[in-house]
Amino acid sequence: MTCASQQLPFLGKLALARSEVDRAAQHRSDEAWLAAAWAGRGTQVLVVERGQVLAALTADAARLVFAGPAAAPDGIRFLLGEAADGTVFFGVNGPLPDPATLPGTVSRVSLREVGPLLSDRDAGLLTHAVALANWHETFGHCPRCGAPTEPFASGHGRRCPVDASEHFPRVDPAMIVLVTDADDRCLLAHNAMWPANRVSILAGFVEAGESAEQAVMREVAEETSIAVGQVCYLGSQPWPMPQSLMLGFRARAEAGTDIMVDAEEIAEARWFSRDELRAAVTSGEILLPPPVSIAHRIIESWYGSPLPGSW
Repeated sequence: MTCASQQLPFLGKLALARSEVDRAAQHRSDEAWLAAAWAGRGTQVLVVERGQVLAALTADAARLVFAGPAAAPDGIRFLLGEAADGTVFFGVNGPLPDPATLPGTVSRVSLREVGPLLSDRDAGLLTHAVALANWHETFGHCPRCGAPTEPFASGHGRRCPVDASEHFPRVDPAMIVLVTDADDRCLLAHNAMWPANRVSILAGFVEAGESAEQAVMREVAEETSIAVGQVCYLGSQPWPMPQSLMLGFRARAEAGTDIMVDAEEIAEARWFSRDELRAAVTSGEILLPPPVSIAHRIIESWYGSPLPGSW
């Protein structure tokens, strides 16, 4: 089987890889434009507090709740972008108002909870805002001299006032891979830290001086003793919880299918045919990753249709 035959389309867009708003990077250092945009009548502000925002919820959808600039709390402000209709969106890392004081059914929610339920516009805005807010919460000091850093470029960078060094949001690349064998069975594993029944495909961080494809081969071998080849890239999705970029792959087991887990990170792993996977999901024997994850979509791309049974 060639790489081309492994590159099956995802069933719909990846939940956190959607966007409709131009990030307007050309305006991030334009203080006059930023001031005018903040004062604009139609400007919308998304408040983020410890990874949570306010959203209006229905049974099968979610809509972000924005504030006007005058109602936004004090906090680090970052430009999220400008929509085609001219609406400018900012984020602020600050305290959320009490949902009970707002009209309608409004709740505090996380990106993980509502990502798949949001529109393309809201999914992109929330993913962007959470990534920046998480970074600002953890990167307050210069790694060179330890001095407190200050935001610049409308919250997309931080600068050290002592040595003038500039620093930008950290993104950690992580590979995630669905391994198949000669019979087109897929390999799913249970992490030792997860509750019972949860399974997913194999994943791990790309190490320094390593390509993503090399990371796929190393991680699969370390965690299951399976040697893989024909490593094929599928797509990527940001996972800003706190700062990862998930790089999706498929790979073929090359030299056998006998599994030996590392017994530290991976407690159990096994091969599933499509019929076996459907039966295990239907019976509740296993729980698949949630639809917000790229893992769920990669499994579905192999299975060929939507799957229930997510955790």
